[in-house]
Amino acid sequence: MPDQSSIESTLQESRVFPPPSEFAAEAHVKSFDEYECLFAEAAADPQAHWARQAEELHWFKKWKTVLEWNEPHAKWFVGGEINISYNCLDRHLATRADKLAFIWEGEPGEQRRLTYRELHAEVCRFANVLKNLGVRKGDRVALYMPLVPELAIAMLACTRIGAAHTVIFGGFSAEAIRDRVNDCGCVLIVTADGGYRRGSEIKLKAIVDEAVQGTPTVQSVVVFKRTGSKIDMTEGRDHWWHDLMASVDADCEAEPLDSEHPLFILYTSGTTGKPKGILHTTGGYLTQAAYTTKLVFDLKDDDIYWCTADIGWITGHSYVVYGPLANGATVFMYEGAPNFPGFDRFWDIIERNKVSLFYTAPTAIRAFIKWGDKYPNKHDLSSLRLLGTVGEPINPEAWMWYHEKIGGGRCPIVDTWWQTETGSIMISPLPGATPTVPGTATRPLPGILLDVVTKSGQSVGVNEGGYLVAKHPWPSMLRTIWGDDERYKKTYWSEIPGHYFAGDGARRDERGYFWIMGRVDDVINVSGHRLGTAEIESALVSHETVAEAAVVGRPDEIKGQAISAFVTLEGGREGSDELKEA
Repeated sequence: MPDQSSIESTLQESRVFPPPSEFAAEAHVKSFDEYECLFAEAAADPQAHWARQAEELHWFKKWKTVLEWNEPHAKWFVGGEINISYNCLDRHLATRADKLAFIWEGEPGEQRRLTYRELHAEVCRFANVLKNLGVRKGDRVALYMPLVPELAIAMLACTRIGAAHTVIFGGFSAEAIRDRVNDCGCVLIVTADGGYRRGSEIKLKAIVDEAVQGTPTVQSVVVFKRTGSKIDMTEGRDHWWHDLMASVDADCEAEPLDSEHPLFILYTSGTTGKPKGILHTTGGYLTQAAYTTKLVFDLKDDDIYWCTADIGWITGHSYVVYGPLANGATVFMYEGAPNFPGFDRFWDIIERNKVSLFYTAPTAIRAFIKWGDKYPNKHDLSSLRLLGTVGEPINPEAWMWYHEKIGGGRCPIVDTWWQTETGSIMISPLPGATPTVPGTATRPLPGILLDVVTKSGQSVGVNEGGYLVAKHPWPSMLRTIWGDDERYKKTYWSEIPGHYFAGDGARRDERGYFWIMGRVDDVINVSGHRLGTAEIESALVSHETVAEAAVVGRPDEIKGQAISAFVTLEGGREGSDELKEA
């Protein structure tokens, strides 16, 4: 009988892809030996490593202490004063004021382009709007918007004056908005009349009107006109974005903020049903978000970078807005669905805009596979030089399709592991240095100390499954759950004492590469064998006819649990007895 405190691994993968030599020659980190030296140096003195990264940012006042660690509470760059809006905008004006910050495309097809000079002016204006509406340093502001530049503008305006934002995904209901707004006591909501998704209008303002009926702290609602649809405006509470922006100037100094000043609260699912308000703070978060953006994506000044995530999720915060803008990147942003008006919308966007860095989710990649090769084959994707994945483990067959059909066999893939709670990427290949293997995020980044352990905290052996944990604090880690520090301690620090508990199962192979096996609450126990769902699903998708798969456990009198699988076949394929037996 296997050790019930560990998780068994079923996935085997032997294909290895060295970094392309031409890519490695120009990369920030050019070899695996160089990566190992960086990692060893950072592991020997993590505080010195992160201090070097923090020095790449602008600080109004330098810190006195790099880290104060009183488990489970960390304070990074103690005594330092910084402003994220300044680091994302003002410090670029001397050298790249006329460089494009955002290229935006709406689902109907219209485009807007904002230089760093123009983005800075818009952010300063909206910061003045917020101040005129009574928003003060330390207040909380909710943002419920479509994927338009004004969402990033509102985020950066909040950071400029020291208000914490909570971005709420535009697909959430009035009840979900109400719960989040009340949990953190927002004084203002920024929304839009509506947004577009698959050709239909999502009426966001109407949902906000329903939500605010039970939000006593909300004093004002600012409405951006996106669709032009008729909406109800409540006098004294509701204000049009364009009217307010026309009445203010673009002069607003960035507020020096303590390194540990609250930056944003982002809600994630909880096992009890109540969402958890994950609190991130300023200096440590930006240090790691900026560093990982540059390192993982090998960011160059002429790149066109597209992360397809909605800003309502952590990936959008860290790798659409803060990380790229802190590095002075040109960011592409798209409002709508990948299959509207046709299944080739993403590939058309890449061809027209010469996107060079493309970061998306395995779920999307599996949808692309299902839709068929003919759609990417219609387009010139030669501008791409790097591909990334985020959000869940990517199964090897989807990795291979992405590598061959989208990257043309020449683009390195960075398979990234991280969480809302970690704030930024923790495990990833470095594209010019790390030999990649389909299905693994490879090794932790320099400065990140992780392990795979049993329930009692003992490191497991090579290729043995266990629980993924962090052994040392990192700058962009969550600070607490808003208003519920006991829940923070119980959820992340009590499961395996002395370690941050990620909630994921993992194994580490003979290369030291980490393989994510899925959420530990998704483990299925079959005849005493604890199996991670992610690896079973990956095995199913390896069948040539299967595009997507999901497995669940069901009661079984003999085995305790048996596995039930649900699969979606690739377009035009039909089921067979052979597949059922497989």
